[in-house]
Amino acid sequence: MKLSQEKKDRIAEQILSYLYQTFPKNPFTAEIAKEIARDEEFVKKLLFNLKGKNLVIPIKKNNKGDLFSRRIRWKLSNKVYEVFHSKNYKRLS
Repeated sequence: MKLSQEKKDRIAEQILSYLYQTFPKNPFTAEIAKEIARDEEFVKKLLFNLKGKNLVIPIKKNNKGDLFSRRIRWKLSNKVYEVFHSKNYKRLS
C-alpha cells in the first residue's frame, strides 16, 4: 500500500509529538514505532527524513560512549523543542 505524502507528514508529526512528550528520555526507534503503531522500518525511514530536515538528532552512543551496534535513540533538535515548548506554554497561559 502506498501512502500519500500528506499521511506521511501527519505520521512524522506524531513522531515529533511523541519525542516531545517523552523528553528528556530519548527513545529507540522500536519504542517510537510501538507507540504510534507503525512498522519499525517505516518509522526508521521517516526518522532519517526528519534528520535530513534537521528536526531530530540520532544518538548512536550509550552513556559510556560506546557505539550501539544496531540501535539508535532519537531526540528533537533544540530548534524543534523550543517551538513545541513555546506552543504548549502559550496554550497553558
